[in-house]
Amino acid sequence: MLETIPASDLSLQDKTEISAVREPDTIVIGAGTVGAAIAYGLARQGQRVLVLDGGDTDFRAARANFGLVWVQGKGRGMPAYQRLTRQSSDLWPGFLEELSEASGGMKIDYERRGGLALTFGENGHQHRADLVAQLERERIADQGSAAGPSDLEMISRPELETLLPELRLGATVSGASFCSRDGHVNPLHLLAALHAGFLRLGGALQGNTRVETIRSESGGFVVTAGQGSWRAARVVIAAGIAGAALGRQVGLDVPIFPQRGQVLVTQRVAPVLPYPCSGLRQTADGTIMIGATKEDVGEDVSTSVRASGWLARKTVDISPDLGRLQLVRHWAGLRTLSPDGCPIYAQSPEWPGVFVVSCHSGVTLAAVHAAVLAPHIAAGALPSEFGPFHHRRFNVQAAR
Repeated sequence: MLETIPASDLSLQDKTEISAVREPDTIVIGAGTVGAAIAYGLARQGQRVLVLDGGDTDFRAARANFGLVWVQGKGRGMPAYQRLTRQSSDLWPGFLEELSEASGGMKIDYERRGGLALTFGENGHQHRADLVAQLERERIADQGSAAGPSDLEMISRPELETLLPELRLGATVSGASFCSRDGHVNPLHLLAALHAGFLRLGGALQGNTRVETIRSESGGFVVTAGQGSWRAARVVIAAGIAGAALGRQVGLDVPIFPQRGQVLVTQRVAPVLPYPCSGLRQTADGTIMIGATKEDVGEDVSTSVRASGWLARKTVDISPDLGRLQLVRHWAGLRTLSPDGCPIYAQSPEWPGVFVVSCHSGVTLAAVHAAVLAPHIAAGALPSEFGPFHHRRFNVQAAR
């Protein structure tokens, strides 16, 4: 039985903007989760960092973010992506502790109890089992004796019912895969904490500043936006879908495209989902997030009745009990994707010191962006383990 909880007013963290220094060590273009995590990591390295962010009406992946710190299912055919997500998941607890201190104790509602990818019907369960087996083979082939025990397993419907005792499962639910490294977080609180921590470490954030040009000048780079310009030794382009056009200015033709995601949110209810599921998670406030669609519609961020209907039907298939809940929000946003869905990390060969970072897993990879990637950017070069994520992988000609 689902017990509803009355809504209460929620205080929102105001976005802070301060005047930017003119000659920082590094300029980060984009203050979304990816750019903010890198900027925060750079500031922890003692760098003078300026973040230039666009307007509030810009397309933002955070508006379609589900808040999962997710490992399972990622990296098929790309073992380096498997390693990166596992590394970031393992770094998250320490990253959270440091970020809490740096941000002045801001709470981001992080949990790491494991996560479920539900299956439907016998064929759906077998299909998921085949994927899990393939990922495990690739992991072992990649890491050899260092692979360690698996963190991913298939579970039956009776086992799933034991994990979700408060939820009556739909007739077609056949089981799930379970990954012990999976978790979830409030993505908006995470972004606010990254901004706060970055600013408290001495960083500068300039909002409503849409970057127009990047040019090389006197051993560094000049970034121009409107009537303003700033000089730095390094530039990180982490501007989401706008990163493609900026990358071309510095010899980085990065193939990225937008994908619309729509999300539904229910009224608050008593705890019923102890684990995040694929497309379903309960927040610390008691609401249940339902998502997300994957739509190739260009830069259209409107919501649709068709999508809400599909999401609602999928949810009722998971549990008929959830069909009684009232929907209170429906939103859409754009995510940034590469052709293979994996991240892109590249430094311009023509202009060393300019980097492009693009991924759709900004929440999952926030810890590795801050703790691993940022120090290498500060040092001026990407490490070899980021080599597989260079966008030149898309230029390989098919064998004849």
